[in-house]
Amino acid sequence: MTQKKIKVSIIIPHWNGIEILSECLESIKKSSFKNYEIVVVDNNSSDGSPDWVRSNYPEIKLLENDQNYGYAGGCNRGADAASGEYYVFLNNDTIQDFLWLEHLAAFLDQNPEAGVCQPKILNYFKQDIFDYAGGAGGWLDILAFPFARGRVFNTRELDRGQYDRNREIFWASGTALMIRASAFEAGCKFDETFFAHMEEIDLCWRLHLLGIQVWAVPSSVVYHKNAATLPVSRRKLYLNHRNNLLMILSNYNLPLTLYLFPLRYILEWAAAVQALVLFDFSHVAAIFQAQLWIIFHPRIIWQRRKKVQALRLINDREFLKNVYKGSVVFNYFLLRKKKSSEIIPELN
Repeated sequence: MTQKKIKVSIIIPHWNGIEILSECLESIKKSSFKNYEIVVVDNNSSDGSPDWVRSNYPEIKLLENDQNYGYAGGCNRGADAASGEYYVFLNNDTIQDFLWLEHLAAFLDQNPEAGVCQPKILNYFKQDIFDYAGGAGGWLDILAFPFARGRVFNTRELDRGQYDRNREIFWASGTALMIRASAFEAGCKFDETFFAHMEEIDLCWRLHLLGIQVWAVPSSVVYHKNAATLPVSRRKLYLNHRNNLLMILSNYNLPLTLYLFPLRYILEWAAAVQALVLFDFSHVAAIFQAQLWIIFHPRIIWQRRKKVQALRLINDREFLKNVYKGSVVFNYFLLRKKKSSEIIPELN
């Protein structure tokens, strides 16, 4: 029944790596759910990816960008060209269980109050371990540090079925998420200032302010080659730090921003000191680069604040019901709590 009335647009931003994309597309073809289109958004690849897609997958809708717009810009342009009722934003370095689409589409179909859902995301190379990028659904602490069911910082758990029930979450991973087209528009799409990293957390934050629910649907399973497309680099670390600071400065109301940002800023310095002790000078440089960007771009921050505050339908007192009130940093590094279920027991 689901297949007859739902059309899904699978939007895949891509930049180089034909072999990675090929495995992803072949995996999608095996999906039990068939009422979908695929939109590949090529971010100005230099390896002939567009010609390869045209030759091998003529049925795919191919967009060729004139430059690399990152994950955020690529997905936005893909959504503009998509025709589905539901969008799936999917990393090109994934493969999927054959029922993955069926479960996600059925969940949104049966739960009109939900606007977004994500599958359980396991590691491609060790398929019994939760992947770094999303685990079984993302969460956020009050200082805007993200973590996930099955993954806290660099600690990942074995999947023993401990997170196998549907539940509300704070953020769905951009590795693989399904969102109603109407919710994507209502949330003002991805913010292209982010380029890549945490743009999906930022979007989910705005959706919560609109009263739209975000869910994990672990009966749907996707396997991810973590960091295959964007390996760890100074730029990646910079984007993670900068984008996280940008969220906390933009998305809370003004009193909470003034209260929480200094606390968060102290932890940025603590991260820099830790990196310095470990002789990780690239990480230190990334943290300082992120802070400099924040200092020299007050206009962008102010414009984002105006946009988010005009969008919200609920106040932050109501919003904070969706946030872990403590500090995941304190729990992880000082109390040595390595599992999300140890930090918030009801996350199981």
